[in-house]
Amino acid sequence: MTGKSDTTQDAYLKQMEVLKKIGPEGRLAMMFELSDNLREIVKAGIRHRHPDYTPQQVIQAVLKLTLDKKLFDQIFPGSDIKP
Repeated sequence: MTGKSDTTQDAYLKQMEVLKKIGPEGRLAMMFELSDNLREIVKAGIRHRHPDYTPQQVIQAVLKLTLDKKLFDQIFPGSDIKP
């Protein structure tokens, strides 16, 4: 472990032990779960800011946050959706 961290050496070693134990498949599953959780948090934030948005508009707002602006504008020309 290098650099400053808020994790103790013992905690770091335990974390590495657990990650090795669950293997590549477990780490990949964990990554997908974290990604899904983050996407749900982003959607919740959009719904909080725009309670009037339909589910389709929420998805469009998520895409506006995640896609390149040029690509978003090609997919949704003239869209005035706000994330």
